[in-house]
Amino acid sequence: MLIGVGTFLMIEKKAETNGVSVQGKSWMLYAFGSAIFASLTSILGKIGIEGVESNLGTAIRTAVVLVMAWIMVLVTGKAGAVREISVKELSFICLSGFATGASWLCYYRALQDGLASVVVPIDKLSILVTVAFSWLVFHEKLTAHSGWGLALIVAGTLAMIF
Repeated sequence: MLIGVGTFLMIEKKAETNGVSVQGKSWMLYAFGSAIFASLTSILGKIGIEGVESNLGTAIRTAVVLVMAWIMVLVTGKAGAVREISVKELSFICLSGFATGASWLCYYRALQDGLASVVVPIDKLSILVTVAFSWLVFHEKLTAHSGWGLALIVAGTLAMIF
């Protein structure tokens, strides 16, 4: 319950947050879709990784994600846009890919050895690090309302772990 209330408090109900324009509400549908698929990722991964070495499982999962992502790029006709990406943007996307790979390797190893109901909440504590980096790098402000939401999310996550 703390996590749900905290998430609700973190959602800003204004059209513009920190000077960044928010386009429509479709982003929220994608965010909830992400949560649903992340949950399926955890459950299906836990079942599949039981008898498979964690690095091999991560490599197989990554290959499937790679194929799926390129199919989406090709279906939407965006393959030609690769040439338009600046070196800076490409560098940060690649660094993000390394971070994703490291996260997935750690996640699958933890999932293989630990309980999914404990590993997943610990993984979700990344919200705290993300908010901190957003403040440091993008100078995004955390309102008192959002601060209480973040505190409740962290408290709820910690309550699930212990």
